[in-house]
Parts: sequence; C-alpha cells; structure tokens
Amino acid sequence: MKDDSTIIYDKLVRDKIPDIITKASKDPKIEILYDDDEFHEALAQKIIEEGNEYLETKELQELADILEILEALLKIHKISMGDIKKIQNEKKEKRGVFNQRIKLLSVSSKPKT
Repeated sequence: MKDDSTIIYDKLVRDKIPDIITKASKDPKIEILYDDDEFHEALAQKIIEEGNEYLETKELQELADILEILEALLKIHKISMGDIKKIQNEKKEKRGVFNQRIKLLSVSSKPKT
C-alpha cells in the first residue's frame, strides 16, 4: 500500500543508492534487472535522463553520469573503450568533429539547369 510519503521513481540508479536510502531511515523498493534487454533499455532511458539534466544544469557531474552509463553500455555490447574510440576516430575521418560549431539550419534542392 502506498502512502503520501512514497515517491515513485521507476528508474535505474547507481548500485549504492539503495544503501544510502536505507541509511537515511527510508525503505527503498527495488528490482534487479537480470534481463539484458531490460537493462539495456533502462540504460538508454538513463542516458536520455542524464543528457536532459546536463542540458538543464550544465554541471560536470552530469557528464560523469553519462560516461558511467556509456561504460555500462559498452560492457553490455562486450566492447572496450578502445573499440569505441576506434569507431569515433573513423567517424572523425569521414564526418569531422564539432570544432567549427556548425549548426545546420536547412537543406534545399538545387534548381535543375
């Protein structure tokens, strides 16, 4: 039974959060996501959440959270940070980086001559 002091989160949290909540004399209800697909989906949702928090606050701790989630996603995909850096470098070669701060506003078809 839920009372007025229950807050619903329904989101992935770091491993020590339930202990921190318990030490604060509160009662966390948790679920372990054993299914890889469920865990992958929760991580994908979490990266959106943290991205939105960074967008709102611009705090570096949000970038640290995003990096933590990225590392967990790499573990699920069984690839290393080195593997992802290789993919990153390939994209840099083909498509560039963000150094010039280009914002694409629109693309129009050229008139046929």
